[in-house]
Amino acid sequence: MIDTPQVVQSTAQITAFIHLTVTLEEMQRQFAPSIGELISTVTSQGISPVGPIIAHHLRGPTDKFEFRLSIPVSAPVTASGRVQAGELPARRVARTIHHGPYEGLRESWGEFMEWIEANGHRPAPDLWESYVVHPDCESDPANWRTELNRPLVS
Repeated sequence: MIDTPQVVQSTAQITAFIHLTVTLEEMQRQFAPSIGELISTVTSQGISPVGPIIAHHLRGPTDKFEFRLSIPVSAPVTASGRVQAGELPARRVARTIHHGPYEGLRESWGEFMEWIEANGHRPAPDLWESYVVHPDCESDPANWRTELNRPLVS
C-alpha cells in the first residue's frame, strides 16, 4: 500500500556509503552487517548519522542489485575499508511512502511506476528507498514505512 505520490524537489544529503552489487539472496544476508559497518565507521570518526538508511539503486534491478547502501551524515567521512564518502544530490523526484513489510515493496514499486507513467513523467535510471520506520524501531511490520523516490527527467 502506498500514499498518493507527489513530485517534489529533494535536498542534497552528504552520505557515507558502501557500494554493493548482489543477488537478492546475497542482499538479504549482507544488508544488516553492512549497515552495522556503516554506522560503526561513521561514529568511530566522530560523525553523526542525521537520517535513515538509504538504498540508492544505480539502475533498476535485473538478476543483481547494484546500489549504494548509504546513511546521511553530519559531515563528510574519511574513506575506510568499504565505506566511502558520497552525496545524494538534490533532484526532482516522484515520492511516495510504502506502508508495511519489505515483502510488499515490489508491488508498491509497480503501483508507483504506473502512477509515474500515467502522469506523463519520465524516470531516470536510478531510484532510492529510505527506511523511515524499520525493524530496529518498530517490531510490527505493519507499521514499517519506506519512502520511495524516483528521480524524473521530464
